[in-house]
Amino acid sequence: MKESAVKKIAVLTSGGDSPGMNAALRAVVRTANYYNIECYGVREGYNGLIHGDFLKMGPRSVKNIINQGGTILKSARSQEFRTKEGRQKAYENCQKLGIDGLVCIGGDGTFTGAKIFNEEFGTRVIGVPGTIDNDIFGTDNTIGYDTALNTAMDAIDKIRDTATSHNRVFFVEVMGRDAGFIALNSGLATGALDILIPEKKDSMEDLFANFRKAEKTGKASSIVVVAEGEKLGNIYDLAKETKDEFPDYDIRVTILGHIQRGGSPSCADRVLASRLGYGAVIGLMNGQTNVMAGMRSNDLVYTPIEEAIKKHNEINKDLLLISEILAI
Repeated sequence: MKESAVKKIAVLTSGGDSPGMNAALRAVVRTANYYNIECYGVREGYNGLIHGDFLKMGPRSVKNIINQGGTILKSARSQEFRTKEGRQKAYENCQKLGIDGLVCIGGDGTFTGAKIFNEEFGTRVIGVPGTIDNDIFGTDNTIGYDTALNTAMDAIDKIRDTATSHNRVFFVEVMGRDAGFIALNSGLATGALDILIPEKKDSMEDLFANFRKAEKTGKASSIVVVAEGEKLGNIYDLAKETKDEFPDYDIRVTILGHIQRGGSPSCADRVLASRLGYGAVIGLMNGQTNVMAGMRSNDLVYTPIEEAIKKHNEINKDLLLISEILAI
């Protein structure tokens, strides 16, 4: 391999945590060590850059973390980094240590900060997509998505047991403020009657029609999976309108919330995180900057951060059709 374009790098986790961030951190630190590049961890994301909260890291610094959820470096959303003064402080702290490359693990907000930092000060940056929402363009899956999806599926399976026992209708809210990937796939995997997501135009009339259809086929209990960003209304309003339309229904609401963000990462997330952490360091060594490491069709690719931010992965319309057909 040709001489590395970077000598010292720092790695941070920023924004919402996702299962597999620790596995990505481990891969960054150990890949850097393998190629004799000094590596520093930054505590609490961009806040740590501003306040000089750096930790020299080596192979033993990241032992026994591949199976842990969350992030040992902690995460935060930094308001100060949004200011030019804050970013200036961060740059000066990087200069003091001689850091010439940054690996930023997170989502849209993390990548936006990295992009601006690179444009203002020239520090090489590479993003690693860590978010359960799976809405980052440039990678088939984001770190944490598979684990969150399986957590949601497992919870909905348990809810179905009680729904079936009592002939109840459950409205289950899963995470996904702007993206319905978790809702669509967990709903399909658990046999939901209906799946309400921000990417499609839903209506109460269509939902009611599905309930009537289910009644005709003898269905006594149902699950409706709702993404938290569903535009039709919040889950309690949807449940109330359904109760008004079907007074005899025994309706319950469950919000899965932050259990989807925690837990030990799945095998798929550990492998993905390991490949992307490795890919981020290799990218920096080869002179890449202002890009995101991702996996497309099982190959490591680099996507300009601007593109990763502006575009979004699209919902598979075939899955929507399949979920409707199979919900009879």
